[in-house]
Amino acid sequence: MRIGDHDAYGVLVRRYSSIALRTAMALGAGAEAEDVVQESFVNAYRAFGRFRAGSEFRPWLLTIVGNQARNVHRSRGRRSERERRVLIDVPMDEAADPADTVVGRERRDQLHRELDRLAARYRDVLVCRFLLELTESETAQVLGLAPGTVKSRTSRGLRRLRDGLTAVSGSGPVGLPADEATTKEVRRGN
Repeated sequence: MRIGDHDAYGVLVRRYSSIALRTAMALGAGAEAEDVVQESFVNAYRAFGRFRAGSEFRPWLLTIVGNQARNVHRSRGRRSERERRVLIDVPMDEAADPADTVVGRERRDQLHRELDRLAARYRDVLVCRFLLELTESETAQVLGLAPGTVKSRTSRGLRRLRDGLTAVSGSGPVGLPADEATTKEVRRGN
């Protein structure tokens, strides 16, 4: 794409709008997420002359979105749990057993609560890595961190999330009993 090529830029906007919106919401833009995305695309267009040839557009754009979202988030305060649900909620199968549906919803709600309890430095990395499905290097670029920092925060964040989920339910993240003896019984079918 060349600077000033509006048609090519329109293709990029259509291709990356969805992930940009999810990123803005995940990083705290909330109700202002659409404005953040629009402003980010404008900023990206203006800064395209500084875009390095051969680099990937997606992480570069998401870095701009992340910076804009964090600015909005900082100016407004703490993000709400409801905003993150957009990223985690999965449509339920119509034919699913109602009990399974309730259990699945309870597990998602528990995951939301535990994500909210994590420090922002861990939560943001986990959201980027697992909910937005960014690579370590893309997460590092979007959050402005060193790749090693992303790796260590991912590990620590997952451990804290797992510990929180286990402490609340007495079971692991997949609903299996936490103690080793009971886990062996479950595996044997007792």
